[in-house]
Amino acid sequence: MKPILRLLMIVVMAASMMMLFACDGNRVFEEYKSMDKAAWNANDIAKFNVQISDKEQLYNYYINIRVLNDYAYANMFLFMKTLYPGGKISVDTVECFLADVDGRWLGNRSGNSIDNRILLRKQMKFEEAGLYSFEFEQAMRDSLLLGVEDFGIRIEKAEQ
Repeated sequence: MKPILRLLMIVVMAASMMMLFACDGNRVFEEYKSMDKAAWNANDIAKFNVQISDKEQLYNYYINIRVLNDYAYANMFLFMKTLYPGGKISVDTVECFLADVDGRWLGNRSGNSIDNRILLRKQMKFEEAGLYSFEFEQAMRDSLLLGVEDFGIRIEKAEQ
């Protein structure tokens, strides 16, 4: 392939990716934490700080998990701690289903990875405006959970 044609293809692909992400007007927050060597240690906390300015807005709250094709389980248990702006703390246990009963992955496959976006709360309201901190720990039996590439959250404005 000629260098100018290759450069043109790169520019077109980059512009397409920018347009794809720019059209995501409902997104309030989205961030991932990468796991070293695709393994999540039980002692490692994935922490996300989110500034919420509108407590009247309805939001959808997602957990994003990217696992490798050889991840050994159909699910993942998480300990989730929420620290509210006023100092309140809540702790929950969350189960995320990553495969169906027949073992087929539920997420979107890309090469050797499976991307999962799991709706945690739909059309929720935050109790108060301010800085929220969300902390997640893997709560599986394995102290080193192999096959987990990335973990993240997404908060978006819900349709009214």
